[in-house]
Amino acid sequence: MTGLPESAPAANRPAADAALLDVVGLKKYFPIPQGMVFQRTVAHVKAVDDVSFRLSQGETLGLVGESGCGKTTLGRCILQLERPTAGQIRFEGTNLVELNEQELRPLRQKIQVIFQDPYSALNPRQKIGAIIAEPMKVHSIEPDRRRRRERVNELLSRCGLSPEMAQRYPHEMSGGQRQRVGIARALSTQPALLICDEPVSALDVSIQAQIINLLEELRDAFHLTYLFIAHDLSVVRHLCHRVAVMYLGKIVEMATCDTLYEHPEHPYTQALLSAVPVPDPQVEDSRQRVILTGEVPSPLNPPSGCVFHPRCPMAVASCRHEAPALRETAPGHWVACTEV
Repeated sequence: MTGLPESAPAANRPAADAALLDVVGLKKYFPIPQGMVFQRTVAHVKAVDDVSFRLSQGETLGLVGESGCGKTTLGRCILQLERPTAGQIRFEGTNLVELNEQELRPLRQKIQVIFQDPYSALNPRQKIGAIIAEPMKVHSIEPDRRRRRERVNELLSRCGLSPEMAQRYPHEMSGGQRQRVGIARALSTQPALLICDEPVSALDVSIQAQIINLLEELRDAFHLTYLFIAHDLSVVRHLCHRVAVMYLGKIVEMATCDTLYEHPEHPYTQALLSAVPVPDPQVEDSRQRVILTGEVPSPLNPPSGCVFHPRCPMAVASCRHEAPALRETAPGHWVACTEV
């Protein structure tokens, strides 16, 4: 199992009642069928492979990694948009995996999502006010129409938009404005947990900073908890308390932001950080880069042993056969590497 092992010393583990979200041994395998009439499964794509972590109330955990490493699939499993193959997803002590759609409905109010693409995330046939009000109506949060309209105006103002925009359609707004609408819609159900699936990657750099600052303000104002999925490490450092690095469906390193950025231990994390440009030209020219060779293996046929060993500059013979578990190399710093 990866993540926070149950055998970890009690002093280094969050208290059970402090964990808003507890993911244990999560797996999501997509079957590959063969045959036109009588289909049979010939292989599986291991999108998420034995992932565990805890997320405390008010905390922001950044989830980073290359495209295709399983970040979004992990988020969709937590949202129960994808049903996991194995493992547990405990939200406020309730295992979401064991619930049917009817039982999940009241919990969906407390877990909301901000999607990556603000252009496709909004219904083009609905006005902005109706888009934000719909979740409140569905979950019977505000049955009175007048008060629902007041709540919509309040959310628009809180997210940096004029209440007059409630009468506009999505195509009349910019990308940054649409993403603010998406955030307001997510807040309309008064959630405890927000899954932010690369919410700024489709926006201009100047707008990205505004949205990140908004998310930070809202987190502090409403005591929100974020799972922030991203590939931009500078954005993650600004917003997140802890960072988990994923590679080919597994978490390979997890630590606080400062620890991870200043003392990365896993070779993959070191390579990711060395690729981040530094504004100072002298520092940029003098720092050592970690250049990875080869391509990311297919999750359809991942390597045996350590999944990173075909590209790892520190790999030894045992890495081909032994899959390293996350172990604590320092308080709160977990690394899946036998050579660290």
